[in-house]
Amino acid sequence: MKFTQALSSAVQQHRNRTSTVHFGRTRTWGETGERVARVAGGLRSIGVNDGDRVAVLAMNSDRYVETFFAVAWANAVVVPLNTRWALAENEYALKDSEANVLLVDASFADQAAFLRQAVPHLTIVYMDDGAEPDGAIHFEALAAGAPIADLSGAYDDLVGIFYTGGTTGFPKGVMLSHRNIVYESVVWIYSLGFTEETVYLHSAALFHLAGTSPMVALTLVGGAHVTLPKFEPEAAMKAIAAHKVNYCLFVPTMLNMMLNHPSFGTYDLSSVKDCEYGASPMPDALLVRIMKELPSWRFHQGYGLTECAALASLLPWRCHALEGPLAEKRKSAGRAAAGVEIRIVDADGRELPRGKVGEIAIRGAGVMLGYWRKPEETARALRNGWLHTGDGAWMDEDGFIYIVDRVKDMIVSGGENVYSGEVENAIYQHGDVRECAVIAVPDETWGEAVHAIVVPKDGREMLPADVIAHCRTLIAGYKCPRSVEIRGEALPLTGSGKIMKAQLREEKWRGHGRAVN
Repeated sequence: MKFTQALSSAVQQHRNRTSTVHFGRTRTWGETGERVARVAGGLRSIGVNDGDRVAVLAMNSDRYVETFFAVAWANAVVVPLNTRWALAENEYALKDSEANVLLVDASFADQAAFLRQAVPHLTIVYMDDGAEPDGAIHFEALAAGAPIADLSGAYDDLVGIFYTGGTTGFPKGVMLSHRNIVYESVVWIYSLGFTEETVYLHSAALFHLAGTSPMVALTLVGGAHVTLPKFEPEAAMKAIAAHKVNYCLFVPTMLNMMLNHPSFGTYDLSSVKDCEYGASPMPDALLVRIMKELPSWRFHQGYGLTECAALASLLPWRCHALEGPLAEKRKSAGRAAAGVEIRIVDADGRELPRGKVGEIAIRGAGVMLGYWRKPEETARALRNGWLHTGDGAWMDEDGFIYIVDRVKDMIVSGGENVYSGEVENAIYQHGDVRECAVIAVPDETWGEAVHAIVVPKDGREMLPADVIAHCRTLIAGYKCPRSVEIRGEALPLTGSGKIMKAQLREEKWRGHGRAVN
């Protein structure tokens, strides 16, 4: 099955049902299908050819949903860009993917002007209300053109490049095929019970696979997409009440923000039947509180990553027990999702006995084609048919997976992955820095926060604020250190000359119950 067949199915079977709701604008699947075919024709008319890359830098909206399908319908490759990236990061992704079209909304119109100077061949499409900026083409002009037939390619053809954090200081483009995304969407439907009656709130950004996979799954069954530009606690609660949303996906931090918002309790949230959470560790104390505050919600935990099109394991609602034999399972990441194989392996890829900590390896139809133009990194991640995640975990006798740590040098802050090497690469570009190490430190709000330990060059004086300001010119704000420690002595080294990050982490996490090695 191809990516676009999800839309064709929705149009055929649910033409008059609601497809998208964005603020006061509501469309049916019949209308959405017609618009997608017209926008695809518009993309071809402005020079998009088979396999061309079309980038998107925008907040969530109904037009974003249409764009995903229109790009595939035109037999092009969608490249969603992270809305929290710095200008330099978006420029890198555009040049790396060789995108020739960039769709932006009002939030990024100014950035688009700079990006067009850096990437002169870019055509800009404005996908928001109001007049388009000078030199741009309006999305609605594309939607007013003649519709075209579905031109999308074969099942294993590339349909999207999704950039994720890079350990070498540059983002990596995860290549996903029609088969990857559609198969994972079927896993969502089977595991989480999506139907044509599902009214889904898109609070997760659509550039994330946590936004894309349920989007395709919901389209396949003909449910309704309710989009918010971005997550805000009161806006989310207001949308749930106004549109009778019955399915949500939240990062734990989002749930925490809602529970602690002054307006919590003033909106009717009883329409929600199911809520999935994931993307970062869920503190058990927070989960228990949420379950007590929202007793009618059925919670599901999903574990996955961009490289496997999002969902790898699932902890279903029945395992969210506060007492009894299933209570301990609540602390796990669940078991392998339908059609997904998971093993815990050693450094040589051999499966380990139950209870022994190793690396999570995944096999299934959702596993990526590879990293865009990074064959060496692809070879490291894909070995003998298995995706090696770099996440440490152990598995119990019932097949439940307990994650003990993320990739050693990765920080998961508020659901966003931050690679320490990427931040260190930015810090080292400061002329006064001799050496540095970036680690995760505990944070009550975000779970983990980015912390930098910096040793200045001899005779140089640096302030923490200098380091943070420098980083903000090079990388996204959420990747920048929230705290900086200036040290006068050299950082501890291993026998092979590497900085001993485990020792540095241990100093910060002592008493917080986290493995640091």
